[in-house]
Amino acid sequence: MTAKTLTQLLAAARAARRQAYAPYSKFRVGAALLTADGKIVTGCNVENASYGLTICAERVAITKAISDGHRKFQALAIAAPSASPTPCGACRQVLAEFGDLVVVCADSRRRATAQLYQLEELLPAAFRL
Repeated sequence: MTAKTLTQLLAAARAARRQAYAPYSKFRVGAALLTADGKIVTGCNVENASYGLTICAERVAITKAISDGHRKFQALAIAAPSASPTPCGACRQVLAEFGDLVVVCADSRRRATAQLYQLEELLPAAFRL
């Protein structure tokens, strides 16, 4: 992934974060997923009063991409208020369904350097059928 692509992906994740619906936690998260053909698909977290029904930004992005016909992905960027917002376990497992990809974690205000991981580093023993 080029520096330009990384910059675009992080900008898209930060922009998506502004659309988050987080009235309970106030923890707004944006995600930007880079497809194999270079398209960027975004998502934001959507909370619910019944917390278990909350949908993470990463899963919103991947379900949007899947519903648009994409099945192969290069990278995912996440922007959140904290310095290193890694995906939750459920998101890691959903992402692993589609192979290994680069995961870029960044704070929304650019106070810290973005962290890059391979998904396999974050979920080394993914469930597989």
